[in-house]
Amino acid sequence: MDAPMLPIRFLFFVFIFFGNFIGCITEATSKIDSDNSVKISEELYNAPVFYKSHEPKKQEASFSDAVQVGNVFYLSGQIGMDHATRTLVDGGVVFETKQAIENIRDVLSQHNLTINDVVKVTVILDDIADFSAFDEVYSGYFLQKPARTTFAAESLAKGAKIEIEVVAVASKRVNIIHG
Repeated sequence: MDAPMLPIRFLFFVFIFFGNFIGCITEATSKIDSDNSVKISEELYNAPVFYKSHEPKKQEASFSDAVQVGNVFYLSGQIGMDHATRTLVDGGVVFETKQAIENIRDVLSQHNLTINDVVKVTVILDDIADFSAFDEVYSGYFLQKPARTTFAAESLAKGAKIEIEVVAVASKRVNIIHG
């Protein structure tokens, strides 16, 4: 007679276990929501915003210059391209580094950010032997010393000597303008 009761007992256990589990989640969520509902909704439920380039010639590019999630901005890599002429600057890695960083500054400024808001930098060099020359220029711009990863790749877009991408965090509220 116990055999037919086994599935019922099992279902009863599953119902009680999951019911309590769901109740705990609901209780924790409602507690968080009642304590700080505005902050939770802004931080946890922000959809990414994909921004078109501020450069007219890059408006139809297959990537975004910046993507915003909450107060974090992920910038696409920048090379040492002069956007007015759409060509790499002359002079090698030193001049390309300066131009790439200036391009980053331009993108940041479109979102009311500065180089001081950068928290993470990824640097890709065409030749790791250029590290010292790049680092000398870089250290003059990133005084706050964000986290950084640097590596070399066999070749970069447009024959560039360097590409730099950054992640920046807005320290104050930033209005989201859909791009």
